[in-house]
Amino acid sequence: MSIDFKDHGKQPYVVNIEDATLQNENYRTTIWTGKKLQVTVMTIQPNDDIGLEVHHGIDQFIRIEEGDGLCVMGDSEDNLDFEQKVSDDDAVFVPADKWHNITNTGDKPLKLYTIYAGPDHLPGTVHPTHEDAKNDPNEH
Repeated sequence: MSIDFKDHGKQPYVVNIEDATLQNENYRTTIWTGKKLQVTVMTIQPNDDIGLEVHHGIDQFIRIEEGDGLCVMGDSEDNLDFEQKVSDDDAVFVPADKWHNITNTGDKPLKLYTIYAGPDHLPGTVHPTHEDAKNDPNEH
């Protein structure tokens, strides 16, 4: 099934999230943005990461569909006292205001989707590469 990789937000939408996650080739693609929820699919290349970040007032759910990684979290960017390996079918729950990162430790792309409660990126955000995300003036 071909996935329409656009932001379908604020409209009813049904998608096979596993297929969307596995078919996504971009670093980040926003597929739905509502008032209080946002869903993105991500592909993290080997030896790359999501990037150490914190979402103020926003809880986050991350599901690993495919690949291997290392998740770190902590109360500050220099105090990442939580560390755990992640792989296929793992779910990561990131509390609001918690610094976190996931690094791809495998030899194939790490495929995941993430749910932000509420939205963290502008509706329709697409970043083909991690470098594009870093250079986006709308990102933190």
